Amino acid sequence: MAQHYSKCCIVGGGPAGIVLGYLLARAGIETRVLEKHKDFLRDFRGDTVHPSTLDVIDELGLLDDFLKLPHQEVRQLQGRIGDSRITLADFSRVPTRCKFVALMPQWHFLNFLAERAARFPTFRLRMETEVQDIIESDGRVVGIKAQSVQGPLDIRADLVIGADGRHSVVRARAGLAVEDLGAPIDVLWMRLSRKPTDPEQTGGYFNFGRVFVTLDRGDYWQCAFVIRKGEFAELQAQGIAFLRSRIAGIAPLLRDRVEELTSWDDVKLLTVRVDRLRQWARPGLLCIGDAAHAMSPIGGVGINLAVQDAVAAANLLAEPLRAGPPQLSDLEKVQRRRMFPTRFIQRLQVAIQDRIINRVLENDESITPPWPVQLFDQWPWLRRIPARVLGVGVRPEHVRTGDRMH
Repeated sequence: MAQHYSKCCIVGGGPAGIVLGYLLARAGIETRVLEKHKDFLRDFRGDTVHPSTLDVIDELGLLDDFLKLPHQEVRQLQGRIGDSRITLADFSRVPTRCKFVALMPQWHFLNFLAERAARFPTFRLRMETEVQDIIESDGRVVGIKAQSVQGPLDIRADLVIGADGRHSVVRARAGLAVEDLGAPIDVLWMRLSRKPTDPEQTGGYFNFGRVFVTLDRGDYWQCAFVIRKGEFAELQAQGIAFLRSRIAGIAPLLRDRVEELTSWDDVKLLTVRVDRLRQWARPGLLCIGDAAHAMSPIGGVGINLAVQDAVAAANLLAEPLRAGPPQLSDLEKVQRRRMFPTRFIQRLQVAIQDRIINRVLENDESITPPWPVQLFDQWPWLRRIPARVLGVGVRPEHVRTGDRMH
């Protein structure tokens, strides 16, 4: 069995893992990132890069190159509620360099940062390496056991980071307790073609007992059809034609192309979870991103909270890592720093799920915008509030670790 050592071993090559790996390696700390897949090419992962994340990329001196990657820029979020179209968020006044949300395939985001992290001698990314267990000694996590294409391996580390998503092996093996906040919805993801004559609109449709979201991806619409929790089997029994008819009914713009959904193979189910760990850390181990707090897709904030976790972790742990294995008190500082924004966003998501989306799903009739929503048209300055909450958050993080590689 191959054995290796690293100052920090990060499990999971998603946004949290790659960003933290980049920041620690840039700060001169030997870091390994382990990703179980052979590449980052997977559809229907979070693709929204918010202004706060673009600020982080700018602070790293990478923004100009990053924005050369294929992306769309969303400057407003709109919703069609019944027969009324309402602008719900306007990013033009957020206090960031970029006044927009960038829609970018996640594999571009991850490849971009991984390629630049690879320029640091202290960074190593191992693909096709699946972590199966943690290694413990005297009550402390001291490494991981994994299976790679070359065979089994052990990696010993001063710190193990669990950044392996909502189905985290690390947090399960570590026995960290999960608090389930509940989610009454699931989401069906799909693609429909986009015509040059289509409006440049990213937003949602709310009517006839359905919620349907469209994200402008250039030559296609990435679409989310919101369903009640556990409803997928019932929809499948009614056939793909039934799904096509429901989409056409709520989003007339796409009526002429719903036939592109030829079978259920064209539809991917996202089982929505909203949960968080009560404790993010044990001696030698810290969870961040979805491994610490699974988010609803509402607002597309999952990537950005994961990135903010990574920045906070790097800021707080770089110096302790240089001195040796961090103490549990060092790791707990990350949770204390990030728990408030996590709780705030999750409470907001649960409220939207329960008070808005669930009520729409329970009413098959045509609806009208509730009066608080109508205020966004009467007083446009109100649109700045959701833009600030979604685009920046309540505790944005900034890069405090230095670049020791230049």
